Amino acid sequence: MLSQLFILSSKGDPLIHRDFRGDPPRAPRDVTELFHRGVSAARGEQPPVFLTLGGLHFAHVRHGGLFFGATTEGDASPFTVIEFLNRLVTLLRDFCGPLSEKSLGMNLGLVGELLEELVDSGHIQTTTAEILRSLVHSEPESPKAFSLLDLGSVGLFGAETQQSRVVPGGAATRPLPPARGDQPLRSEVFVDVIERLSVVIAANGSPLKVDVQGEIRLKSFLPPGTELRIGLTEEFCVGKSELRGYGAAVRVDECSFHSCVSLAEFSAARVLRLCPEPGEMTLMQYQVEDELPTPLPFRLFPSADAQPGGRIRLYLKLRCDLPPKSQAVNVCLQLPVPKGVSSLSQELSSPDQAAELDLGSRSIRWEIPKIQGGSQLSALFKLPAHSCSGLRVRFLRLSGPPAPRWVRYRSHSHSYVLRL
Repeated sequence: MLSQLFILSSKGDPLIHRDFRGDPPRAPRDVTELFHRGVSAARGEQPPVFLTLGGLHFAHVRHGGLFFGATTEGDASPFTVIEFLNRLVTLLRDFCGPLSEKSLGMNLGLVGELLEELVDSGHIQTTTAEILRSLVHSEPESPKAFSLLDLGSVGLFGAETQQSRVVPGGAATRPLPPARGDQPLRSEVFVDVIERLSVVIAANGSPLKVDVQGEIRLKSFLPPGTELRIGLTEEFCVGKSELRGYGAAVRVDECSFHSCVSLAEFSAARVLRLCPEPGEMTLMQYQVEDELPTPLPFRLFPSADAQPGGRIRLYLKLRCDLPPKSQAVNVCLQLPVPKGVSSLSQELSSPDQAAELDLGSRSIRWEIPKIQGGSQLSALFKLPAHSCSGLRVRFLRLSGPPAPRWVRYRSHSHSYVLRL
């Protein structure tokens, strides 16, 4: 029997929460925070799927950087709960498409309907997709395909199976403007492989979440009827069970194709065939979760210490692990600072870098126009003394003869607990 069900982001933010029984009476935030602290404190890269914390029995699975968890009574079978959570992940993928924080946020109504039919007063009712489709009436919403100018709107089509063929919306296929006068179209074609990387790294340097969402976009100036063949990496694999070639496999968890793409040669030779119309289109979208065949592009090595006078010294070293022939551009690091900080001094390793204290977000913004693969940069920041409450002495005036005046800020730790 289930007491509570929740879905958390990799950072522990609650995305979905349902309390089926109300015992013991606890705020939803208290339960999810208790679970995330327990998972984060567990030793090893993979925390145990069964945990007992604060008198509650937790079971969870992880998919795509998201935590799918439940609290149960002591007599519930933990294996049944794990099987249910895995089935829940499969159902959500079938109904909502590839799972992410964004896709779940866009389908809260649909997810709510599913949970109403799946569980009643903590008892599992059915996990059959055919029955649930007849009971659920909300339509799924898929994230919009991103454009070349806005990587923030990246998303996959809501494909239900691997290597499925889907028809994108009208925004994904943009016709080219007609040629001016009698000037013919240029016989050119452009292919862009665009990827968005989302990573969460623990304090010990191990990645907690790795997610890549990418697409292959085509911009064609070819005459209508021209056949185009695009060959992908021969070791390209879809899913963990498929293996190809003799080298290191290039694996994606899911992929989908535009309806105009012929897959006749894809299985044997990894070749895409199509006759594109003049304009832009998304040929293929794919997603990679948890494991990458290459190292992460950046590593950050921070250190902080207190100096005489109450100042805080922050030293950051950023290493770029891209190949030496590659480079990263427009890199921006954001570092939160205490509320009482209103100024800082800085020492940057190169003159083209810039750093500032953003009082609105209470953070330091370190901007790097370009960093070459295999190189590293550093920044040293010194924050003035501060009081934790933010209280400042605005002035100190004397009515008598002039005398030296000093104002000092000192903060002492009465009880300071840091959980790692």
